[in-house]
Parts: sequence; structure tokens; C-alpha cells
Amino acid sequence: MTSTEGSFVNLDNARLDEQRRVMQDIAANAECPFCPENLPTYHKEPVLREGSQWTLTTNQWPYEFTRLHLLAISRYHAESLADLHEGSFDDLQQLFTWAETTYGIAAGGLAMRFGDVRINGASVKHLHAHLIVPDPNKPADAKVRFKIS
Repeated sequence: MTSTEGSFVNLDNARLDEQRRVMQDIAANAECPFCPENLPTYHKEPVLREGSQWTLTTNQWPYEFTRLHLLAISRYHAESLADLHEGSFDDLQQLFTWAETTYGIAAGGLAMRFGDVRINGASVKHLHAHLIVPDPNKPADAKVRFKIS
């Protein structure tokens, strides 16, 4: 397992070559890619909406078999649930409800990992939540996979 000591990313959890290359740059620069001052450097998808505590954007590397894969990224550095400010989940709900209405989402899932990225399966330590909508046209036996561990 790659050490994440002093790094904001875990290269072991990268799924795609391009993602791994960007994460190697992040590790070399010792910057948190999801902190607001660094987000435009590493994340090339547009910001869709901002709440008081979260930024909603499209996932730069969506999971296979998704129609829509959004990320809500904490607008301040947080790695655990205890790091979140009061009202954080209310703000997150407002953003995801906006997305549900705006994109006409009939079904989907929400997921969030927190804590040690060597254990939880995340590629970035900075707390973020996923809104995942499976592609209705995917092969019948195909599944969207969200890794935990």
C-alpha cells in the first residue's frame, strides 16, 4: 500500500491512468486538490453550483456505467465527519435536491467516505460526497461499483 503520510491523495485508489498522472502531480506538489485555492488547478470540470459549505461539480473521472456522477466537495478542508461545520448536511441536501430537480433524476445513490484513505478506498482525503445516477442503457448485468475499503 502506498503511504499517504504528508499526501492528500492515495495513488493506490486511482482507477484510470489519467487520474493517476494528475494525482502524482498533486502528491509531488503536496497540495490538497479539493481545497478551494487548488481546485481549479486539478479539477477541470465546471462548478455547477455553490452552497455555503459545499461546491457541486461533475466528477472528472465518473464511474463506469453512470449517466451522471456529481461530486459535492467541502468548501473548507475536512477529512472526517467531525471536521464538518454545523448545517453542513443541510447545505449538502439542498445541493443534491437542486441536482435531482435540475437533471430530472428518477433514481440514484449517494455515497461518502471519510477518514483514512488507506482504509476507506477514497483517492482524495478532502471530504467529498458522490451523487451517482446509473445509465439506464447499461448492459443488464453491469453494475456501478463504489469502492469502500
